[in-house]
Amino acid sequence: MKRVSTNNLFGMCSRRDFLKYCTIMAASMGLPLTAGEKIADALTSPKRPAVIWISGQGCTGCTESLLRTSHPTLATLILDMISLDYNETLNAGAGRQAEEFMERSVEENRGKFVLVIEGAIPTKDGGIYCQIAGKPFVKIVKDLADKAGAIIAIGSCASWGGIPSADPNPTGAKGAPEVLKDKTVVTIPGCPANPYNFLSTVAFYLTYKKLPELDKKGRPKFAYSRLIHENCERRPHFDAGRFAERFGDEGHRKGYCLFKLGCKGPVTYNNCSILQFNDVGTWPVRCGHPCFGCSEDGVGFNIPFFVEANITKSSVITPAATPAGIEYERGGKVSGTAAGLIGAAVGAAIGAGAVSVSKMKSESEDEK
Repeated sequence: MKRVSTNNLFGMCSRRDFLKYCTIMAASMGLPLTAGEKIADALTSPKRPAVIWISGQGCTGCTESLLRTSHPTLATLILDMISLDYNETLNAGAGRQAEEFMERSVEENRGKFVLVIEGAIPTKDGGIYCQIAGKPFVKIVKDLADKAGAIIAIGSCASWGGIPSADPNPTGAKGAPEVLKDKTVVTIPGCPANPYNFLSTVAFYLTYKKLPELDKKGRPKFAYSRLIHENCERRPHFDAGRFAERFGDEGHRKGYCLFKLGCKGPVTYNNCSILQFNDVGTWPVRCGHPCFGCSEDGVGFNIPFFVEANITKSSVITPAATPAGIEYERGGKVSGTAAGLIGAAVGAAIGAGAVSVSKMKSESEDEK
């Protein structure tokens, strides 16, 4: 293995820390630890891979999420590991200068560059509702996809339409897989997507010259093969039958399970509960808000009305700063042990039902 120069990383990351980062990345994808060396070689290659990042109907949340990475930092990522040749939010140039540079990069790296699509793609009326440099975004997507080596749709909007595609969907917004039906599109859904799921996917492609194993929705299995519910920090409360009934009630303040407040964790595949956000160990459920299934088409952004009905003027949304303990409580007419056993049975029944419904829906989609 070649030596990774600290100077090459602008002093932001020591050789030891960089190798440690690559090893952790390999482990997160289910690869042997020795794969860390291969990843390090690929990421420090003299010829940095070109990345063209285009944005359609979206809030730029996925780019903002990428800005908050710390291992590696954004500067190390775009100046040492990849060549981010085009990103409308981060471009140094603008207008004709930026567009011409992108076109030159595409031609020089035809069949090799990574195309990243952020935001939904409007298709109604010829795609006139989102245009860049006088061209409909849908046309830009199709033209670049024909020349790319790999295509990644980052975020829920690019993966399946997200918020822009919600009824009545006046612009005909769609996700990249629906627009590029004849292409293999890797989807990294989330609102926003976790940047490390994206970085790991790119690192795998650069190292092995192929895409990681994908599920039927195009999501990398290393990140989207397990239900959020399986590793949720509130799972013990679920198993014990302890649920928050309203935002701001006693159960909510104690960190109880949020299933009755509309949490979609039992039917949502993602690694949010393990690989949390902003490098400070936080995610929506930890902050007291139920998962709304943003990484699942047909689940995200469809929070039941009873969630809003449970918010009253007297409610004070003040969840605990840290998750509450899971010891069985005593009191009332039922002993703590009995309450725990009854609660566990109820929680298990609800969980089994939710997972069964999810699997039945999945099987039905496969049959279709």
